[in-house]
Amino acid sequence: MGNDQSTQRRSALSRRTTSRSPSGTSTPTFKTKSKSTSSSSSKRPTSKKPRRSTSVAPTIASDESSSIYEPQRVVIIGAGPVGALAALYFAKGGWQVTVYELRGDLRNPENRSLNFTKSINLAISERGVNGIRTVDPELTETILEAAIPMNGRMIHDLAGKQSSQRYDVHGRFIRSIDRSYLNGALLDQLEQMSNVELKFNHNLKRLALEKSEATFEKRLGSGEVETVRVNADLFIGADGAHSQTRYHMMKYVRLNFSQEYIDSLWCEFHLPPHPTTGDFQLDPNHLHIWPRQTFMFIALPNMDKSFTCTLFMPEDMFKDIVGPEALLKFFLTEFPDVVPLIGEENLIGDYLKNQKLPLISVKCTPYHYRNKCVIIGDAAHAMVPFYGQGMNCGFEDVRVLWDHINSTDSLTEGLNSYTLERQKDLHVINDLAMNNYVEMRSSDVVFYG
Repeated sequence: MGNDQSTQRRSALSRRTTSRSPSGTSTPTFKTKSKSTSSSSSKRPTSKKPRRSTSVAPTIASDESSSIYEPQRVVIIGAGPVGALAALYFAKGGWQVTVYELRGDLRNPENRSLNFTKSINLAISERGVNGIRTVDPELTETILEAAIPMNGRMIHDLAGKQSSQRYDVHGRFIRSIDRSYLNGALLDQLEQMSNVELKFNHNLKRLALEKSEATFEKRLGSGEVETVRVNADLFIGADGAHSQTRYHMMKYVRLNFSQEYIDSLWCEFHLPPHPTTGDFQLDPNHLHIWPRQTFMFIALPNMDKSFTCTLFMPEDMFKDIVGPEALLKFFLTEFPDVVPLIGEENLIGDYLKNQKLPLISVKCTPYHYRNKCVIIGDAAHAMVPFYGQGMNCGFEDVRVLWDHINSTDSLTEGLNSYTLERQKDLHVINDLAMNNYVEMRSSDVVFYG
């Protein structure tokens, strides 16, 4: 399926009619202030409200000389969805962009299993869609063609009864999208840009911010490693909950940090299309939830008419399931309607093959150090997935970060105002996600998305 996805993405991108600049990038669409603006009038307002409507794409002037300060060199650590989107913003803003990723290129199917630390499916909301649309409306439409609208939740009780709960009386919805497709589409777009370099198998070992220098270990095919040192005007850490960027930045700034693991692990299962008709076996326009007080099972639709399912359950309960017979007994007792949909053999195979992974919540502040470094996405605010806003908040980070950098007199001022605006909102939504786990698993009245 990996090769098919890559072909589909590239075919969709090749059909786009976006005009190209001589450098090969899309015609710039962001706008920067003129240098002639006086310092008194160009200062950022003290209000924390965004200065421009989120529904209108900002524009980047194609003439770099009109910027307050010249576009520079940025190094982005992490090539996941958030890091890739950040690279797209800065590349279209005229910066020289290099993206370093610890793992191999996820677009290569051989690397897929090595990258299996995040859910295959994501729920993308308007918060996340707007982050992409602001920088590239056409790419947004290409991506959304591969997303399935979910108008509400479908609650499954023990008797197999299904109850639909719509998200919104006005018909608004969230979408289910394959994480690897979304990530691959962003990377494919970056690969077309002459001012972007993608470097995989690079492990960040040191970040000497006083020298604006990062040291990476490049993993070679022979198993050996090569030391690589790079300089940049700005380092952006989008390297996840266990961020090495954040770890090194802590050496320079008094960063308040906390992390919390919840008592549950998660394990994924694949619910295939109907074996005879090839159609969806469940309503594809719902997020399906089987709440069982202290644990739950969920299912999100895929474009190939399958569902990606996840079991969230306390670690001790996972330990109690010893062997295939115990697993089948558990599912037949707690999720009897799921067993015939997945099939006993597939259920056992997925459970034995797939990891049982932890869930972590991270809070920290500030998100930056002077004009040298900033962290975004899970590196700054990893959250449990029960509010469906982890990646969406990361995409919003990128849009808001660019807005601040692009609207202030200096990089230092832009990063400082970014931290001040984001930290309170992100701490709140982090708490909401944590609290929503209790709601989702313990009640028929759940709130997700």
